[in-house]
Amino acid sequence: MALRCPVEEQRFVLEHVVRISELTNDSDIVAAVLEGAAQYAEGEVEPLNRVGDTVGAKWSPDGVAMPEGFHAAYRQFVEGGWGTISAPEEAGGQGLPLSLGAAVMEDLNAANLAFALCPMLTMGAIEAIGAHGSDEQKRDYLPKIVSGEWPATMNLTEPQAGSDVGALRTRAVPNGDGSWKITGSKIYITYGEHDLAENIIHLVLARTPDAPAGTRGISLFLVPKILPDGSRNDLRCASIEHKLGIHASPTCTMAFGDEGGATGWLIGPEHGGMRAMFTMMNNARLNVGLQGVGIAEAATQRAVAYALGRVQSARAGGPGREPVAIEQHPDVRRMLLRMKALTMGARALAYYAFGQIDRGHRGDREAAMRGDVLTPLVKAWGTDVGCEVASLGIQVHGGMGFVEETGAAQYLRDARIAPIYEGTNGIQAADLVGRKLGLDGGLAFDGLIADIRAEVEAPTLSALVDAVELVATTLRAAEPDDRLAGSYPFLTMCAVLTAGWLLERQARAAIGDTPFARTKRAAAGFFLSVVVPEALGLAAGAEAGAELLYSVPAEALL
Repeated sequence: MALRCPVEEQRFVLEHVVRISELTNDSDIVAAVLEGAAQYAEGEVEPLNRVGDTVGAKWSPDGVAMPEGFHAAYRQFVEGGWGTISAPEEAGGQGLPLSLGAAVMEDLNAANLAFALCPMLTMGAIEAIGAHGSDEQKRDYLPKIVSGEWPATMNLTEPQAGSDVGALRTRAVPNGDGSWKITGSKIYITYGEHDLAENIIHLVLARTPDAPAGTRGISLFLVPKILPDGSRNDLRCASIEHKLGIHASPTCTMAFGDEGGATGWLIGPEHGGMRAMFTMMNNARLNVGLQGVGIAEAATQRAVAYALGRVQSARAGGPGREPVAIEQHPDVRRMLLRMKALTMGARALAYYAFGQIDRGHRGDREAAMRGDVLTPLVKAWGTDVGCEVASLGIQVHGGMGFVEETGAAQYLRDARIAPIYEGTNGIQAADLVGRKLGLDGGLAFDGLIADIRAEVEAPTLSALVDAVELVATTLRAAEPDDRLAGSYPFLTMCAVLTAGWLLERQARAAIGDTPFARTKRAAAGFFLSVVVPEALGLAAGAEAGAELLYSVPAEALL
């Protein structure tokens, strides 16, 4: 089954959720980008998904070789300017809204998640260098990073320092000429080495001499694979991981300084690395949420196509005894509509967050802070949706879903990493209750809830607004362990509430009797009638506290 990018749906969400006409008045460009991205994703990237999964990236001492076809597809990505959509014009970008670029990334994620990971991290590097880099770095590196000629990476994790970034040991020593000598190793570096481009720009966290302990002593460095004089820098890919999914995305162990030290340059001030890195990570977290949307869209399309063609059993209570396509059976129809509703809800939430970031970049402080509140919701719930929808897709296929040739299983294998990387979903929930609930004295979160309350009409949404406000009050007053114990169900409640609000808005706008309008109203109705009440049931868990969690030692759970 060939992917069909949801161009009509994307345009509708951009219009009614993002309100993109307030961000750009050129509707022709919006339409051209959506249509062109769909053609590129469907025609050039999606056909490589299977070979990427079965062949994968291959490591050797000489580097990492990508599967056949990836090189041509990446050249077309660069030549087509697909990485430039929302990049700044002064660096060679088109300066269009991030929310429009999000639609492009959704298409790539749906078509081939392993391929899409390369430009995704590059976009984060553009943000980081643009916000914190020197004039020379912006001049010498940003244009080629923006074009995609020099893709970029994020080097954060070390074997002893995963989520505990402050424990990293990679060292940086000044060379005396403005450059630094980097030594150490990093793990789980996405696209740390490959043969799609002649140069790769690594953004590396390291500790300088006499730096304070913990995250306060971390600095960020720009470390190119190829130095300005054309020589190879002192870095290499020592190995790549063998993973459950995203087989064509090389997940590298990177070694810096085998021969004395890799040359790098500070991005931002010394000991300012975490601030610069979080600029990149926040961009990546939103884009990881979009990975959930893309996988969910592709899994839904495949499941619907299979259900329409698979004939089995008469429909219970139906008028005849002849076998029917399984899409006619109520439980299969339940799964298909749930997949559609969750996908639409996650898309609306993600696009809305990107739209708020767009407004923040234009000077709207309230929108910028709302984007901060929404980021953990998009990352965590969006990726949870990707996993749930991919799993449902396998269930719709029945036994054939467990057989690789149908392609349904790959979506779940690929999707399963998304709740883990760029800050686990548990970390996103902790960020919500630990930082975002109190952002701007609580006004950022409370403003979102107030806007939702003022617009919603469905009784289930009104009840969920009440429940979210009550739980928020409880968690704000709770001890840290109790707050964290309830953080994940609370995050889910908040995400479902916001997605439901945006779906209800779309359902009101979906007038007429077209297939699109009927589907939009049906999916929104399912979400409000089924998914929102499920979220209401999470309130007890959100307020249960931590005492029971520590009532027995962990060994007792063996």
